[in-house]
Amino acid sequence: MNEKKIAVLFPGIGYHNEKPLLYYSGKLLKEIGYEVLKITYDFPFQANSIKGDAVQMKNAFDLAVRQTEKQLLAIDFSAYEKILFVGKSIGTTVAAAFDQTHGIGGKHIILTPVPQTFSRLNPECGIVFHGNADPWCETSLVIERCKDLGLLLHIIHDANHSLETTSVLDDIRNMAEVLRLIREYAEQL
Repeated sequence: MNEKKIAVLFPGIGYHNEKPLLYYSGKLLKEIGYEVLKITYDFPFQANSIKGDAVQMKNAFDLAVRQTEKQLLAIDFSAYEKILFVGKSIGTTVAAAFDQTHGIGGKHIILTPVPQTFSRLNPECGIVFHGNADPWCETSLVIERCKDLGLLLHIIHDANHSLETTSVLDDIRNMAEVLRLIREYAEQL
């Protein structure tokens, strides 16, 4: 009997589902038998316009949560044996909040978290990918919170908030490694 598996992709503000990390993660998960849903947001601003502004960041989060709730309203998560939330940036926080609010207990693939993500995650719920040149989240915080929560952590050297460096060839090698680790994680659930 085939297990019913679902993966929900939660994008960032400026990092939508057609950008490499989410596009290839979704494609890979579909390849290994997951039903893949893609959340979309409609923001009236750019990500850089809210950086460092706690009130605006909270407003962006609240807006993303409301839009997510509407898009996932008809999904019966209890019908699935494996539930995987794949978040990018603010999407990592939205995914964790959705999981927490609905008591789903899903597993998480956390692509470039923001600091707020860690306060909403369940212990031992996932795998984190972080670039140590990410201006949105300090590496020391990521290391500390992953250790506290028992999360698997992979740090990409010199990578920014998109897990990109100044070398396209390095980026392609890094992407292949990230996808290999995502596949390994998803298949072991």
